[in-house]
Amino acid sequence: MSRSATSTDRLRERNRALWFWVFVGPFVLGLLVFTYVPLGWSVWLSFFDAHNTVTPDAFVGLDNYTALLKDDAFTSSLWTFCVFTLFIVPTTYAASLALALMVNRLRRAQAFFRSVFFLPAACSYVVAALIWKMSLFNGVRFGLANTLLGYVGVDQIAWLSTTHPPWYWLVVVTVRLWLQAGFYMILFLAGLQRISPTLYEAAAVDGARPGWQVFRHITFPQLRATSVAVVLLLVINAFQAFDEFYNLLSDARGYPPYARPPLVYLYYTALGQGQNLGLGSAGAVLLALIIAVVTIGQARWFGLGGKEAD
Repeated sequence: MSRSATSTDRLRERNRALWFWVFVGPFVLGLLVFTYVPLGWSVWLSFFDAHNTVTPDAFVGLDNYTALLKDDAFTSSLWTFCVFTLFIVPTTYAASLALALMVNRLRRAQAFFRSVFFLPAACSYVVAALIWKMSLFNGVRFGLANTLLGYVGVDQIAWLSTTHPPWYWLVVVTVRLWLQAGFYMILFLAGLQRISPTLYEAAAVDGARPGWQVFRHITFPQLRATSVAVVLLLVINAFQAFDEFYNLLSDARGYPPYARPPLVYLYYTALGQGQNLGLGSAGAVLLALIIAVVTIGQARWFGLGGKEAD
């Protein structure tokens, strides 16, 4: 190979590297400035007494962490997450899987119904929460839910009040279900389309009855990887619940029992009247560690990343 050809190849490689950083560099810089630097600063801030400032000088060590773990409000917010997860994960999983199965069986207008069910995922959580609060589950006779109940002779229900039974859970869970079921339906649809038709043909030859028998022994086992990913995402998203709780319940007389998730607690701690940014940062670090532990534990339990059975 001649010397000129070698120099030409090197020039091409340099040009490729240059254009790579031209396109990728701004995203890497943004990720560093707006994600990793704030994360590192939050971890650093959690070891300081930081009231109304992000540049403290009073080092307190692990005092913020111990104060959080002794705070009943923080521990109860973790129980709120557990209750919310118990409600939202199974309902969203079942609803999104059912929608995917129905849409996947369509022979016409499949793209239309896929778009219709996915559309709520593009809606703002704040807007959806306000619609649920002001129009659907308003605690007066003008709310749609109470209007429909009035037709069958049921008295009006104060859906978002602090009284028992805790009807606010129905409001919180349904708005989150409406917002995210379409997104997970798309994931299940992708998993369904990966299943080889030969498996269903072989099952039909062996005498398997269409419906529940085929779903139980073929469809559902083949969706194992997709199911694990969906459950992991649902649990992580449940940990990050904020908009619906804040917008639906913030004007109640205090928060109803088990209706203040961790992010709402941290919001009032760091940005409320006291503005204890050190304590809020410690809570954010603890929450991130809990999410990481739960996610890794789930992945190990479900065998995520392992080889799928043939």
